[in-house]
Amino acid sequence: MEREYYLNLAAKGLRMPVGADLILHEHPNAEEILVDGKQLGKVIEETCRRFDTPLAFPRMDLELEKKMLMDMIGIPKEDVAKFHFTSAPDQEIFDKVVKHLDGPLMPAMQAQVDAIKYIAEETDLLPIGMCIGPFSLLTKIIPDPITPVAIAGMGITADEDPEVKLVEESLRLGMMIIKRNIQAQIDAGAKAIFIAEPAANKVYFSPNQIESGADTFERYVMANNREIKSLLESHGVDLIFHCCGELIDFMVEQFASLDPAIMSLGSSRKLWEDAALVSDATVLYGNLPSKKFYSDDLITVQEVIDTGDELVAKMQEVNHPFILGSECDVLSVRGCHDTIMKKADAIAGRVLSLSAS
Repeated sequence: MEREYYLNLAAKGLRMPVGADLILHEHPNAEEILVDGKQLGKVIEETCRRFDTPLAFPRMDLELEKKMLMDMIGIPKEDVAKFHFTSAPDQEIFDKVVKHLDGPLMPAMQAQVDAIKYIAEETDLLPIGMCIGPFSLLTKIIPDPITPVAIAGMGITADEDPEVKLVEESLRLGMMIIKRNIQAQIDAGAKAIFIAEPAANKVYFSPNQIESGADTFERYVMANNREIKSLLESHGVDLIFHCCGELIDFMVEQFASLDPAIMSLGSSRKLWEDAALVSDATVLYGNLPSKKFYSDDLITVQEVIDTGDELVAKMQEVNHPFILGSECDVLSVRGCHDTIMKKADAIAGRVLSLSAS
């Protein structure tokens, strides 16, 4: 899309949560829908109509890529959740992945692709794909990324340390899955891809090491995301970049260097200050504390409204393109669904006061 498309949405004051999971769980057959692309597409469409947005954000399922990788290398389904590589993936594992890359997608991932196809072909909404970021996938497939990343930050190479090799080879393997998933979504008609990279944060990358000149953030986060950006550009597809982790300014600046159409940051960030770090061609999105929405003790509907209004006002003061939204996917929580939904509605302006909640 032309960049003006997103800038115009911001200028018109769009307010919206990432809320497909909420709408999904209003259906009694939610599990069935997750493997039925057309039904899933209709849920995404229903989400857009509910929150009055043309941006068809999918459900943020950041387990799909790991499940796909584990399936390719023959890990039993019951072991997938707890499985981690404890040594660098060998050539046999890479060969298995290469063999399966052109094969059929697993049902849940195929449903995600088919949902995009439904949005692209049967609605007037903007079809958006979803994929986990490379470093965030890494954190799901090895047991302890923090130690080897720190070791690498000291200048130790993969040839010198098996844990560093584990990080680098696992990243390389993960990128194969990520590019396969992205390409399938582009082929289905996605006009933008939402890259969710929440683990690229200061928990995993020492600010002190970065300030001392360590290049690990570039090598382990940015280089792979730049490769993704190039893939998207080659197809005329926009990047929507998301990180809701704890960040330092340097990290925000690096993400901004990807020139995303939209950049989504967590509630730990002050977006009106981050505006100075981000091009005016990038719409900032967020960042109401949606991870707290399940409890009125943590945040009330009125507080969502008031905080949102304050954030909009501050973004207007700094004159940066902005869409008010959630800091992450707003997940349905059993027993708390209605409480959460009221706050998601408040983001979109469907709840105007505490009395209406």
